[in-house]
Parts: sequence; C-alpha cells; structure tokens
Amino acid sequence: MKHIITRFNLLLLALAICFAACNKGTSEQLALPQITTNDVIVDASGTQAWTGGLVTSQNALVTEFGICYSTANQQPTTADNKVVGNLNSHSFVVTLKGLTPGTTYYARAYASNSSGASYGSVIQFKTATAAPVYGTVTTFVGSMAGNADGSGLSALFNHPLGTVVDAAGNLYVSDSYNCSIRKITPDGTVTTIAGSGNIGSANGTGTGASFYAPAGLAIDAAGNLYVADMGNNLIRKVTPGGVVTTFAGSGNAGYTDATGMDASFSAPSALAMGSDGSLYVADSGTGLIRKITPGAVVTTLAGNHTQGYINALGTSASFNSPSGMAIDATGNIYVAEPQNRAIRKIGTDNTVTTFAGGPDSTVAAPIGVPQAIAIDAANNMFITDGNGRVLEISKDHVLSVVAGSNAIGTTDGVGISALFSSPAGIAVGTNGIIYVADMNNNRIRKIKQQ
Repeated sequence: MKHIITRFNLLLLALAICFAACNKGTSEQLALPQITTNDVIVDASGTQAWTGGLVTSQNALVTEFGICYSTANQQPTTADNKVVGNLNSHSFVVTLKGLTPGTTYYARAYASNSSGASYGSVIQFKTATAAPVYGTVTTFVGSMAGNADGSGLSALFNHPLGTVVDAAGNLYVSDSYNCSIRKITPDGTVTTIAGSGNIGSANGTGTGASFYAPAGLAIDAAGNLYVADMGNNLIRKVTPGGVVTTFAGSGNAGYTDATGMDASFSAPSALAMGSDGSLYVADSGTGLIRKITPGAVVTTLAGNHTQGYINALGTSASFNSPSGMAIDATGNIYVAEPQNRAIRKIGTDNTVTTFAGGPDSTVAAPIGVPQAIAIDAANNMFITDGNGRVLEISKDHVLSVVAGSNAIGTTDGVGISALFSSPAGIAVGTNGIIYVADMNNNRIRKIKQQ
C-alpha cells in the first residue's frame, strides 16, 4: 500500500511540473524585434522617396515589417501611413509614393510579431521642389579595345576601371586588361605612366613595372598615386616620377592586419584617400574595409570576413564584395556594393548603416547596381550604375539620373539619351566635370552638368 501511495505522489508531482511548464510557455511573451531604419533618398520629382530597414535581432518571428510615415506625427506609428515590406529576408526596401513636393515628412522602420510592434530611429526628410539634374555626355578619349597612347579617339584602352583626378585636372585611369596606369591631360592627351602591358608584379619605373588587373585609384596631397592591384592582392604606389613600389600586401590572398608587405589582401577593388593621408581599401574578396596609415600600418576598419549584409559597429558589420569607395568632407566613408545593390555608410565612429538601396531584389532599386562612387566639393555624390546609368544623390539626398538609361550603347547626348556599357570608375574634377570609365565601350566619357 505504501508503494502505491508513493507512486501516486510521484504521478501528481510529474503532472504539476508539466502543468507549470505549459503555463510558463503560454505566459512568456516573445521578445519584440530589433530594427534599424535606412536613410531616405527622395526623387527629384518630389512625389516619391525610398527607404528601408534591417531586422537585427534573431528568432524574433517577425510577421510584418515596413515603413510608417507622417507629416504631422514626429514619432510615426503603424496607425499612420505605412508601406509594408516583402517578408522574404531580414532586410527590405520600399517606395513611398504620392508624396507632396516641398513637404517635411517623418519616417521610421517598424517590425511586428505576436508581442507587438517595435520601431527604428526616425528619419526626417523633405521632398524636392527643384528640377532634376541632367548632364551632357561626350566621348573624351578612346574608341575601341586596344593599347595605344595618343589624343582623343586615337588613344586606346581595354576595360578601363578606376579613375581619379589630381589638383591640376589630370585624370588617371587604371587600364585593367592592359595592366597599366594611364594619364590623361585636360586637353585629352593620353600617356602610359606605369605598367608594361603584361601581367606581373614587378616594381620599377614607368613601363618597367607591371600590374595584374589594376582597379581602384587614389591620390595623396603630394601627388603620389595608389593602385589597388586586384589580381596581385597588393596596394601599389606610383610617385609623380613614375616609380612603382609595393606599399602594402604580401601578394597572398588573406586578411592579415600588419605593416607593409606583412599584411594581406584579397582582390582589393577600390581606394579612397582620407584628409589625414590614411588610405582606405575595399577588400572585395574578404568583404572588409581596411585602413592603411601613411606608415603602411594595415588594420581592419569594418567587416567580419563573411560576405553579407549586416549594419553594426565596425567588425560586427558585414559587406558583400564592395567595389567602390568615397569619403565626404566630414570623414564619412561610403561603400558601393553591387551584390547588395546598396551604398553603405561608415560613420566617423565606425558605425555601418545603409545610405541608399538594399538587397531586396523584389523592389526596383533606385540606385540599380552601384559600381563606384565619387563625391564633389559640395558633398554631392555621383554613382555609376552597372545597368548603364550615372546618378547623383545631392547633399540634400535628392536622386537624379544625370545620364544614361537601362540600355547599352555608345551614344553621346543629354541625360537619358546618352548610352553607356557597364560604366565603372567615376571621378569629379575641381571644375565639376564628371569622368566615367565606360568599361565595355573602352572609352572615357565626360559629363558636363546642365
């Protein structure tokens, strides 16, 4: 009898534990999602804008996300106007339509689950009233694939990639398939300042040096040119006298932070020069943004070695094959990512956010497939879209199609009547002239804004 009572008590205890566990499961609420708001880019017409968000929490079981916005409520909620994003990934991009030109709006991302809604930071923006910006496109130099110095159309290039302008208005171009660096004077005279025309990694002077698929370029205050030698996994330096040396990198693909040739890179694709002489590198093979001091000390500024799309602080963030870079007047770094269809921003505190676009392929991204970026003295940003367009995002975040359309060709003309074929590197001279490496057309195009 005693054994029967003991077993009965054990059964009651088991049932009590089970009931408590079930009750606990039903009473615990799911944590609210964590979400960030992207910057807002407005259309030149003033009637629409683009923004988005990124869910940063895991296992939040999000049932809906999007953007809520208002002209009156400075802390908009889902009870105000809202646009729902496509719930197919942790990020989204939406278009806000039917806006009123010249009007101030407040917008923020939201994400909901069974416990309620959470919100990202509020972005205040004003829709445009000015006319869109157009440019007149002409062919500056080049005509077909080849390797020849000369003037105007008689000069030949083969897949020009990177571009940079010096203080005197000379344009430098990395001629990737010719494995050389070309100089173009303001009157259109083209010379080869470095590179033999053959694949190699030799240091030397002028054509005695060699490169392997040179890509991004940058220039310092002393006129030294820096080259992202992509195929060699090196960063090279070219003095004004044409002397080529290896500034950083061992030649072996990797992501080692060290000094000079003890550091390693993986397919470095773009460069940008900071005001303090520090060089920044988009290391496309590793998805990292690297910093090189004037003393050639290499560190990782942002990225976590995994190709992806995470907004976070420094090395907690992730990028996907970054291909273009630029720095604004206050030291913010902008990174073009064709794989993510985004332009990311690295603030001066190393916080990574999304400035424009995003990897949500279900929305017609306003910036297309960004390849390269340039920023002028007024802080206006110019972007090459691999689909065949040159875009401007003004300092007020107004988007205009300066030239080109989603079509391939070589036509010179005004605005969308001009045609490109895979525009790559972009640079802006002190005179406001925009230069574009029209890669598949093997030309350098010049754009004068209207």
